[in-house]
Formats: sequence, structure tokens, C-alpha cells
Amino acid sequence: MFDYLKRGPAFYRGVVTLAVPIILQNLITTSLGLIDTFMVGALGEAPLAAVTLANVPVFVIQLVIFGLQSGSSVLISQYWGKGDVESINRVMGIGCYVAGAISVLFALAMGLFPRQLMGMLTDNPALVEIAAGYARIVGPSYLFNSLTGIYVGAHRSMGNPRLGLVVFTISMCTNTALNWVLIFGNLGAPRLEVEGAALATLISRVVEFAAMAVYAGVNRRFRLRLSCLIRPGREIVRKFIHYSGPVVFNEGMWGLGTSLYKVIMGHMEGSTEILAARALAGNIEDICLVAIFAMAGTTGITVGREIGSGRDSGTVYQVGAAMDTLALFCGLGIGLVLLAATRLFLAPVVYPLFRLSENAAGIATMMLTFTAAAMPLRAFNTTNTVGVLRGGGDVRAAMLIDILPLWCVALPLAALFGLGLRWGIFWVYVGVFMEQAAKLGAGVRRFRSRGWIVDVTMAGRNEKRN
Repeated sequence: MFDYLKRGPAFYRGVVTLAVPIILQNLITTSLGLIDTFMVGALGEAPLAAVTLANVPVFVIQLVIFGLQSGSSVLISQYWGKGDVESINRVMGIGCYVAGAISVLFALAMGLFPRQLMGMLTDNPALVEIAAGYARIVGPSYLFNSLTGIYVGAHRSMGNPRLGLVVFTISMCTNTALNWVLIFGNLGAPRLEVEGAALATLISRVVEFAAMAVYAGVNRRFRLRLSCLIRPGREIVRKFIHYSGPVVFNEGMWGLGTSLYKVIMGHMEGSTEILAARALAGNIEDICLVAIFAMAGTTGITVGREIGSGRDSGTVYQVGAAMDTLALFCGLGIGLVLLAATRLFLAPVVYPLFRLSENAAGIATMMLTFTAAAMPLRAFNTTNTVGVLRGGGDVRAAMLIDILPLWCVALPLAALFGLGLRWGIFWVYVGVFMEQAAKLGAGVRRFRSRGWIVDVTMAGRNEKRN
């Protein structure tokens, strides 16, 4: 029944070699968010809730950048399998143009209209004021982080995930140290509280960009070619739009839709406690998803490389099946650990550190329980959609499977339960859970069709012949 899992030691060594650095990099990035939450949480529930809202645009941008990374990976992993370095430079150039434009747009909006934007996310005036001060400062960090993400993502697609681990470790250490200094006024610095957290984030993003630039200047494994970066060429632009465009749109719409959950929470009764609980539960959820996203990223690179190397469709199909199955078991294990940890460790030990009220602590436990229950489905769906289908070049089907359940099922239910019927946050999470249930059937059907196996590097040549 599980014969497709018998891939041999070399296959699994390759998976581990790719996945472990990605896990560590994601863990570092996620831990940074948890440290920020802990330090801001020491100021009280209102600052914690406000920063959660102010980071909604950051979350959307990060998802767009992830979309650019994932979309570029569809091309880069296959070009790397063929040894086409020039085309990889051209793909990176397009990614930098798109990421730079979006980041500058968001930074300008956050700098010029912070109160108006925060007012769209919540009707709580106290939270709007705190969030606006944070947003105004943190906005420029988007540009540095997005360009670094494009470069690091390209190296990950070329089998070099350790670069991201190093760069984001430097960023995490810088941010943590500056948070301690600027939020609480240590070492003679002024006590800036929430605005100190924003300034620490901005400085750490500049530092990580500088570290990336130094590496790009001395690296010999992959040389940047400015002529290709600046002028990608029509053929690569066409391929990028065809294969990567749907992924960028996918992640942008998914990020926007997921962010609307927080907007719903921000307009519910007791929004301060709900958002404070969400800030903590969301960071713990992100830590639990580290291995799953690493599995999905590794799957995309592996599948793309198999196709680019000329493997037959049967072998590629079995590789996809093996990775989906591993993800399902991984999600089941993580869900069980999270369920036990919530009751035995998080509630009695961690919650008090964040100064959550009794009601907020109960909400956080409920949120994490739903997260644990959905983890096996989420692990399978993420790896199948982001890893297998995208890695195989079937970006349009992956896009539809990823965003339609969110926008057509989960969000309407969450809004109806939370704002229309006012049934409370428990029922909002029932709506959220339905996203994963709706994705499962469509994802399995598309996988079994084998229509997702596409050699994107040959598509242009085949079209010209026809």
C-alpha cells in the first residue's frame, strides 16, 4: 500500500539535507515573532493587541514575498536542474521589481495614513492610536526584508537553504537585543515601548539586507549578473507571468483573506482580549507550522528538480505521494504534541508570562485546540498544494484549491458567526476550520489526475513548435 515510500536512503538524506536548514531558518524567524510578542506583552494586553493589528500589513507582504519565492521556485528549481544560471538571474530580477514595488507602496501608505489604515482594522480607538505609532516607523522595513527574501528564496530553490539560516539568525539576534534596549529603555536608551519595537524591527531588517549584500558580493557558487537582473527579457517575463503570477496572486489573496480573520476579531465584542489571545496563540501556531512549511518548501524543490532532470511522470508522481504522506504523519504528530502541551505546559506556565487575563487565556486555549485538531489536514493540504502541485508547475489549480475554500467557505462563515449572529470567537474558529476540510477533497482529486506534472522550462519551446 505504501510502496511509494520506499525511495531509498539517498532520497531521504536529500530531503533531510534540504528540510533541516529550512526548519531552522523558519524557527528562527518565528521565534523572533514570539520574542517580540513576549516583550510587547510585558507592556499589557492593549499594546499586544495593537501590535497584532499593526502587523496585519506585514503579514500580507510576507505572504506576497512567499508567493514570489514559491512562484520563482517553480522556474528556478527546474532551471537549476538544467544548469541555466542566466535564466535564474532573470527570474530573480523580476522578483526584485515586483517585491520592491509592493513594499514601497505599503511603506508609503503606512507612513502617510497610519491612523486611517488602522481604523479599518478595528473600531477600538485606543488600539488605533497605539497601532498607528508602530506602523509609521516599521513601514520602510518592508523594502529591505522583501529584497532579502527574494535572494534567500532563490538560493533555497538552488539547494542552498543554509544562507537563509545565517542571514535571519543575524536579524533575530539584532532585533532581540534592540527590543530589550528600546522597548524598556535599557543601557541608557529612552523607553520607547511599542515604538521601540518598531524601530528595532526596522534596524534589524537593514542589518539582514546588508548581510545578504555582502554574501552576494563574495559568493562564487552563484554569481549575480546585473545585466540579467535589470533586463530580464520578454521570454522570462512571459514565463514568470504564466507560472509565477498565479502563485503571487494566490499568496496575496490568501494573506489578505487570512488577515481578515483579525479584522473580524477586531470588530467583535471584547476585541482587546481576543486579539491579545490571538497574538500568543498565533505565534505558537507559527512555531508548530515550521516543520510543515519546511516540508512543503522541500517538496516543491524536490519535485521541480525531478521534473527538470527529466524523470518520468510515474517517478515524479510517487515522489509527490511520498512527500504528501510524510506531511500527513508529521502533522498528526505535531497536533498531538500541541494538544498535550497546551494543557500541561502552555496554560499553567507560558500564559502567565504574557500577563493574559483569565478570559484571554481561555480564548487562547480554545484557539490552540482548534489548531491542533486541524494540523494533520493542514500539513497535507499545504504540502500537496504549495509543494507538489506548484513544484510540478500546476500553479493555476494550486491557486484555486488554496484560495476558493478560504474566500467562499471559511471567511463568510467566520464573518456570519462573529459579526452577523454574534455567536462568539469559538464559532469564528469553527468557520476557520472549514477551510482545511474544503481543501482536502479538491487537492486529492487534482493530485490523482497527474495533470500537475509539467516541465515549465520546455513549455515555451513546445508552444513555438506547435
